[in-house]
Amino acid sequence: MTTPNPPAGISSTASSPGTSIKRIGVLTGGGDCPGLNAVIRAVTKDAISHGVSVIGIEDGFAGLLERRTRPLSTDDVSGILTTGGTILGSSNKADPAAHVIGRDAEGKPIHENRIADCVAYVKELGIAALVVIGGDGTMTVASQFVEAGVPCVGVPKTIDNDLYGTDLTFGFQTAVGIATEAIDRVHTTAASHHRVMVVEVMGRNAGWLALHAGVASGSDVILIPEMPFTVDKVCDAITRRLAAGRKYSVICCSEGAAPLGGEQIVDRVDDTSPDPIRLGGVGKWVADRVQDKLGIDSRHVVLGHVQRGGTPAATDRVLATLFGDHAIEMLKAGITNRLVVMQQGRVTDAPLSEAAGKQRLVPADHPLVAAARSVNTSFGVL
Repeated sequence: MTTPNPPAGISSTASSPGTSIKRIGVLTGGGDCPGLNAVIRAVTKDAISHGVSVIGIEDGFAGLLERRTRPLSTDDVSGILTTGGTILGSSNKADPAAHVIGRDAEGKPIHENRIADCVAYVKELGIAALVVIGGDGTMTVASQFVEAGVPCVGVPKTIDNDLYGTDLTFGFQTAVGIATEAIDRVHTTAASHHRVMVVEVMGRNAGWLALHAGVASGSDVILIPEMPFTVDKVCDAITRRLAAGRKYSVICCSEGAAPLGGEQIVDRVDDTSPDPIRLGGVGKWVADRVQDKLGIDSRHVVLGHVQRGGTPAATDRVLATLFGDHAIEMLKAGITNRLVVMQQGRVTDAPLSEAAGKQRLVPADHPLVAAARSVNTSFGVL
């Protein structure tokens, strides 16, 4: 068990000495991912063992907006460690600071700030602090609750691994395993038909998922948002393989990857969501360009939400349990308004506000990028 960082002042990180929290709320915000239930389980069991009651908030912040909550018991969270998704439900559209209440004459959404209503409901329930499980968008909303007087502890989740301040988020390692297995299967059909296969994975603006799955699967080309590519360089890598007698190639492509001088491909825009841009389509774009330029039969595969579903890997179950435990240790110590993080192999915590609205991206000099290049993996760059 790790020791929480000491409080740096009552106003920002801690309650007053001797304060005993009797009830907490827990919610899962944003997109689902493997390991959410493992955190809910750890938080609930740990809290109850210390005499703290737990209120589950349904469907993320929507549960506060719509007053949908329920008490959680030990029985409620028993047997959910291996189950994917979240027993509480989640939402990536509920933003109490910009709640959509209708549309204007031009069809644009009309927003209303409902933070005060949510805060009143939290106090009505007798909740002393919220354990908020989510990514950068969820932490942005949590920071607004902190400003409104509701103490929060953040727990980082996302398959994108892009939450600022932590080296690792739970859900990421399971998604890497799923993507890697899928690309492994694509290898055999690519080899059988002498094709170029482009596998599009998730990740938004960060290339961590594509980088790790691409390296783990032995992909010949990896395309990530942080490194704008050119079709010519991608084709050069394929041509070199052909010259060496390798009649097929596999490309692992992040949904946020974009050609040099071009823009990300947007699948659709959801103006009811705090993060309205939905990326997608670059895998097909790359496959079409490669086929046009080289005349090689090319196909694309979009893994999509399959990467976010199913049973969490053992590593994510362990990490989620460690994160949940640390969140309760912080609350026991009177420490709030911080984010549980993994830094240099150690579970610790950092200011919640630092993670709000930020993304952790792949640096060009990352060791895994260098390792991939050393085994002749191309990133399609000049």
